[in-house]
Amino acid sequence: MRKYFYLLLLGLASFTNAQTLKKPNIIYIMSDDHAAHAIGKYGGRLAFLNPTPNLDQLASEGMVFENCFVTNSICTPSRATILTGQYSQTNNILDFSRPLKTEQQYLPQEIKKQGYETAVIGKWHVMCEPTAFDFYSVLKGQGKYFNPTFYEKGNGVYPNNIVKSTGHSSDVITEKAINWVKNRDNKDKPFFLMYHFKAPHDWFEYAPRYEGYLADTKVPEPENLYSQPNWGSEGTRGKNDSLIHEIGTSVSRRHPINGYVNYYKIDESIPDKEATSMAYQKYLKSYLRCVKGVDDNLGKFFQFLKNNGLYENTIIIYSADQGMMLGEHDMVDKRWMYEESMRMPFIVHYPKQIKAGTRNDMIINNTDFAPTLIDLAGGIVPKKMQGKSIKPLLKGKKPRNWRMATYNRYWLHLTHHDIPGHFGIRTQDYKLIFFYGRHWDLNETGKLSRAWLTPDKSFVVRPTPPSWELYDLNKDPHEANNVYDNPAYAHIITKLKKELKRQRKMYNETDDAYPHIQKIVDEYWDK
Repeated sequence: MRKYFYLLLLGLASFTNAQTLKKPNIIYIMSDDHAAHAIGKYGGRLAFLNPTPNLDQLASEGMVFENCFVTNSICTPSRATILTGQYSQTNNILDFSRPLKTEQQYLPQEIKKQGYETAVIGKWHVMCEPTAFDFYSVLKGQGKYFNPTFYEKGNGVYPNNIVKSTGHSSDVITEKAINWVKNRDNKDKPFFLMYHFKAPHDWFEYAPRYEGYLADTKVPEPENLYSQPNWGSEGTRGKNDSLIHEIGTSVSRRHPINGYVNYYKIDESIPDKEATSMAYQKYLKSYLRCVKGVDDNLGKFFQFLKNNGLYENTIIIYSADQGMMLGEHDMVDKRWMYEESMRMPFIVHYPKQIKAGTRNDMIINNTDFAPTLIDLAGGIVPKKMQGKSIKPLLKGKKPRNWRMATYNRYWLHLTHHDIPGHFGIRTQDYKLIFFYGRHWDLNETGKLSRAWLTPDKSFVVRPTPPSWELYDLNKDPHEANNVYDNPAYAHIITKLKKELKRQRKMYNETDDAYPHIQKIVDEYWDK
């Protein structure tokens, strides 16, 4: 009897192991600041430059999400949201002033419960040890573009487990990813890999081999680089345009300290429009050369998967930690709730379940990433996660209760790139933004906006005027015309504010903990 019982247990173990092997591998690939409109498959003015042929091929074999948005458009908060499935106030990462707690690495914790071997390689930037992963090799802080240093598991005790490297970060990170997949410890298990590039984060240091890319090409300029008379509000321009030379790092000379014309040291004798065009060309070419380096490395990585029989049974997701302003509104960097900064690329490849060449226009955001990955791995999404799994969308379904709007908030009032604190909501048709103009931390008031610079090279953090902006995205996709004061939109504003208030309460994004902000919200809500 014991013999038969033993054989039964052995058979069940074999069956369980076989079931585990049938699970797909999962690779989540993320670049830093890679705007969706800098990917060919997303169209737009940069598509004809063909910066991403390998990503475009991946997209043509899977599903492209056209309306994926970040909830807090800077590196650390976005990455914390991707790991926790939570909005910033819930996971307590409003900016990059505090680390994510090691016990908050919910995504890899849940994936491991499903029998996956896990790893994170590349940029991490949540300022804690990636203890939840079976293996990690992550950049130290922001990381360097050339000869980057990594914290690596198996090389001592964190944070002294330093490993040095030689080469450009995109190349080094890809080699590390390939080597981990090739040499991982438990090849009988499916694997989950988070494969993160530093590029194309500023200051856009590309590998020398890309110097000739786009050298003789004029990169198309955005329509609103030079003129947008109806854009913005007092919160973004100041009363009577009194803050026009201070708010938001610029391409042009508009921002006297953080304008790229000055950064690139373009001769003062050159007329403004010509100088702006020159700075824009330098900015975009450097950025796109970094993008090209990412795409070439992805081509190498995808070929490795194909050569080793891993491509078809692997779910591959490509995204970025947020978008990027590429000259739109005469702006650089991210942080804004404007479309180019808020929109994230999101491409999903899995031939066994996703129809090739499909596009999806349902609204998703980065709180959904962790729930989706856990669901795809066969797990149950924890109730503490505020996002939703998009697995039904991958199957072509349209759930009745899917979100019709997505919430966004930027907390770091004026620091680093002189962008005012704001929050808002984006639907398929409209975007409503409230610029409340205060830092969440009152102790920041009076400090330099770029604390590491001298007073003559930085403005002071101080209150800016509260104001509302509304954009009709169907009529005005480039957000050049603020229609908040147009009486024809009064009923739309009422509906949007109702939804905005609902989501702020539902997602723990109210300002109960910040009464100095809540006071402004209350005062200006109906203005």
